[in-house]
Amino acid sequence: MLIVAERINASRKSISQAISAGDAAFIQNEARAQETAGAHYVDVNAGSFVGEEEKYLRWLVETVQEVTDLPLCLDSPDPNVIKAVLPLTKRPPMINSITLEPVRLEGILPLVKEHKTKVIALCQSDEAIAETADAKVEMASKLVDAATKAGVALDDLYIDPLVYPIATNTESASATLEAIRRIMKEFPGVHTTMGLTNVSHGLPARKLVNRTFLVAAVTSGLDSAILDPTDKQLFGALMTALMVNGKDEFCLNYIAAHREGRLE
Repeated sequence: MLIVAERINASRKSISQAISAGDAAFIQNEARAQETAGAHYVDVNAGSFVGEEEKYLRWLVETVQEVTDLPLCLDSPDPNVIKAVLPLTKRPPMINSITLEPVRLEGILPLVKEHKTKVIALCQSDEAIAETADAKVEMASKLVDAATKAGVALDDLYIDPLVYPIATNTESASATLEAIRRIMKEFPGVHTTMGLTNVSHGLPARKLVNRTFLVAAVTSGLDSAILDPTDKQLFGALMTALMVNGKDEFCLNYIAAHREGRLE
């Protein structure tokens, strides 16, 4: 299970303030904490700084790489921003993200191939979002075709079926789980990922909803997630789900995480 750590995102007030203030220590503490908690990639996002995104994303890349050797996940929909910051990365990063919008496909997929990065692909176009399982799988098929034609290996493609708040769309979670099962079966070699927090938007006890949905998604075949690894209850649910689904040989990862105090 590949974990993309989500906390260094300018949509969070504390992160936005740290970026504005040039508070490198705050950002670096976030990076270290996520690495210690078990992240494989550290997401960096400066998207709330409209007109200045490239400048601040450059700063984030340089600041985070001073304290961790983990590869980064460059989080921007703008191909020009991605192109500008890619040369700064010390290890092949992940790019978050592409959709079926031609500007993003044509602008980002060549960079993915050239720099041998991984890429997150959202089941979304410039005309529609995919709400049903059939629509999600159809868009996933188009994303697979586009990536393949661009010379991107399926092993580098992480499809996000996109879950929407179940408070307003009761069927969204179940449709997403079905889509994960079908995508993993119909496109051998591809990966699935997702951000969890949308599913619980508007509901009380959101973390409980997120944990439960994550367990169901892992059981459905999800093999990557964008989440907060420092949330011990969430991380514990993930490690347990992997274990009970036979994805942790001799329960070694679960036991190690328990011994290290990373479960709750």
